[in-house]
Amino acid sequence: MSDEEAAMDELRQAEARVEQLIAQLSTAPRVGEQAEELVRLLMRLYGEGLARAVALLPAEAVRTLAADDLLGSLLILHDLHPRSTAERVAEALEQLRPFLGSHTDGIELAGIDASGRATVRLHGGCGGCASGTVEQAVERAVRAVAPEVTGVRIEQLPPERPLLQIGSRPPVEVPAAPADVPAAPIPGARL
Repeated sequence: MSDEEAAMDELRQAEARVEQLIAQLSTAPRVGEQAEELVRLLMRLYGEGLARAVALLPAEAVRTLAADDLLGSLLILHDLHPRSTAERVAEALEQLRPFLGSHTDGIELAGIDASGRATVRLHGGCGGCASGTVEQAVERAVRAVAPEVTGVRIEQLPPERPLLQIGSRPPVEVPAAPADVPAAPIPGARL
């Protein structure tokens, strides 16, 4: 494991421990309230400092920061990420497309509602084979780039079948009968 990977692992463990401590403290009524207030105040303080730092940087530098896993997460947490949630989710789905193979004919972000829930449309595919696996892959991809999304709803659309196209054809020319060949009689016709 590289030094950078080890550092990221340590940060993820710290993040998990913070969540665990908050959960434990919230069970003690007075202590829990105080701990939550402390976390809110610290978040506000650090968020404001981060916002000021981002405002001083050129846009390209902010995009570079946003590409880093940890810094990108902090920018998302404080609503400072240069790309919208929808843009990040749509890109993640596009990157997921080649890995879905025959499980779907297409994938797209249908939208994100006011509550933060993303709706993803899967088009066609193999009729629901391994749909749980596909749904898990979609949810992981969305959550990796947009932890602020509150949920992921999958819409499975049937395969699109092309409509039968009936077009007009040019008239078929029937060669004229030679003059010395009598026309064939039409049955039931009177001459």
